[in-house]
Amino acid sequence: MLARLSIRDIVLIERLDIEFSRGLAVLTGETGAGKSILLDAFALALGGRGDAGLVRHGAEQGQVTAVFDVPKGHPAAAILSDNGLEDTVSENSCEMILRRVQLADGRTRAFINDQAISVQTLKAVGSALVEIHGQHDERALVDASTHRRLLDAFAGLEKDVTALEALWDARRAAYAALDEHRAGMERAAREADYLRHASDELKKLKPKDGEETALAERRTTMMQGEKIASDLREAQDAVSGHHSPVSALSAAVRRLERRAGNAPALVEPAVKAIDAAINALEEADQHLTAALVAADFDPAELERIEERLFALRAASRKYSTPVDGLAALAAKYAADVALIDAGADQLKKLEAAADEADKRYGAAAAKLSAARTKSAEKLNKSVNAELAPLKLERAKFMTQIDSDPKSPGPQGFDRVEFWVQTNPGTKPGPLMKVASGGELSRFLLALKVVLSDKGSAPTLVFDEIDTGVGGAVADAIGARLARLAGKVQVMAVTHAPQVAARANQHLLISKDALDKGKRVATRVNALAADHRREEIARMLAGAEITAEARAAAERLLRAATA
Repeated sequence: MLARLSIRDIVLIERLDIEFSRGLAVLTGETGAGKSILLDAFALALGGRGDAGLVRHGAEQGQVTAVFDVPKGHPAAAILSDNGLEDTVSENSCEMILRRVQLADGRTRAFINDQAISVQTLKAVGSALVEIHGQHDERALVDASTHRRLLDAFAGLEKDVTALEALWDARRAAYAALDEHRAGMERAAREADYLRHASDELKKLKPKDGEETALAERRTTMMQGEKIASDLREAQDAVSGHHSPVSALSAAVRRLERRAGNAPALVEPAVKAIDAAINALEEADQHLTAALVAADFDPAELERIEERLFALRAASRKYSTPVDGLAALAAKYAADVALIDAGADQLKKLEAAADEADKRYGAAAAKLSAARTKSAEKLNKSVNAELAPLKLERAKFMTQIDSDPKSPGPQGFDRVEFWVQTNPGTKPGPLMKVASGGELSRFLLALKVVLSDKGSAPTLVFDEIDTGVGGAVADAIGARLARLAGKVQVMAVTHAPQVAARANQHLLISKDALDKGKRVATRVNALAADHRREEIARMLAGAEITAEARAAAERLLRAATA
């Protein structure tokens, strides 16, 4: 529900903070007091169209912040999660703060929980949290897909729809696999001879990933080794051959060690240095031996390497594929050949799987369609029972279901649309086309009352839904708004005292003169009992409030709480 609305520098509103509660809240005030401005500001926070004209004259920017207390698991939370946004979670609910900044140059910025977002995301979240309805803004009734969703919500078929969507996905996946296999078989059949030849050739070649690089490096090492092998042998002969100083150095060390006892200070440093030299020469000999082993090669091996590289690179040119891609190409050609050989059997299996998925989906869709048809009769009966008190006693509401099994979809093959017949003998038609503005608002209210909290946003706003009616009809509208407010939060902009009398929260919108009348500002005041009676009396009497009007207002308030 909407917990708080804060508005700064929007048209005639300089600073406004309104706390909202559950139930029915009405907004009243004289014409031109600023009720439409308030709703325009609220719509801006929900992702509505921005306009530089909304910024108060003299201000650089305007701002609207709407704070919502949203139950856990609400669809709005899923939208936040899908967009990588976080909400403030308490035990059973989460807080969502929607904020919109309107700049004087026409640009806008959008935020949720102080995280910058796109206006599209703000609008998606706002639509999930609030529905605004008036004579010219029946957004929930425009799209026929919404009618299907509302019928499903009324009938409690949401789980069945979710299960059908899963069957639709399985059906689509089965047919996608079948189509892919068929396409592969057709492609393979067209190229059968070439594929078999290429597959056999690559199978004999047996290319491996990274093979070209490894062979090239080995060939380079061998060719370089041939050039320096004689130098390596000469160096090794100097280190460890006939001319090696190791034997003479070892003999010198032994002689010095025998003299070490007579003059250790003179002998030991020299012995250590000679030992280090001997060790260094032995280490050099080991490195030279390893280098000679690496440099030594069989000329036949070099020839084999060069032949292998030539074969790999020839295949690369032939198949227009890098050498490192030949192994993958060989696997692909082998798979295509296998597809030709075993494709028929696999095709039968995939056809059977697709047929089975289609049957499961078709059975579930037919069952869901039957349930919708049965529930539509109940919905029609319930809505029609609400029409007479709303001065639509001659009208008839009907749910039109067009079923076409040849045009299936994720939610079935039914197209659901709400139709009405406004008078006996007239031709029924789509609600949006047949009903007038006032009738449309009342049909909407009847629908909302019947659906209650099913398929509805947690906050509903009705903008002058009682326009053009009075007396018993206005009282019937007020009674239904109050009933609806028992399930969801309802806000209503109204001129009908019968509606205002049934509110749980009464907000008076007015204009105050500032700076000695040089400018005006819109104010909103929550009315207590006495002030509320006075406002309802004004709505009844007009400019001059009489004792009779006050008495009538008192009777309305008492009747509303009876």
